[in-house]
Amino acid sequence: DVQLQASGGGLVQAGGSLRLSCAASEFTFDDYAIGWFRQAPGKEREGVSCIRSSDGSTANADFVKGRFTISSDHAKNTVYLQMYSLKPEDTAVYYCAAKKDGSTWYIDWILIREYGYWGEGTQVTVSS
Repeated sequence: DVQLQASGGGLVQAGGSLRLSCAASEFTFDDYAIGWFRQAPGKEREGVSCIRSSDGSTANADFVKGRFTISSDHAKNTVYLQMYSLKPEDTAVYYCAAKKDGSTWYIDWILIREYGYWGEGTQVTVSS
């Protein structure tokens, strides 16, 4: 079975940094796009960033505004989300997910229904 394991969350002060990791197994990495989503208490899950494994193309939500960088290490089948200048409103459970690659990935990457595989979330808490 496809497995995704997210890690790297924690407690950090506002302005700090964290790097989340998503380790993927049991599927051909290059056939998928890997996305990061987050869900804050009482709010809907929202897309944060996505990387197309085949060519490294990326897409980001507007609120990222250059603060977050998504990258991948094919040798390790791992996707990273480097987060800088964290704000209290970034507090959420962060999830990684995989979707089959396609020509419209840059449009539909933000749609939760497009993702067939999800990992367990990792909690990010940013204190003010």
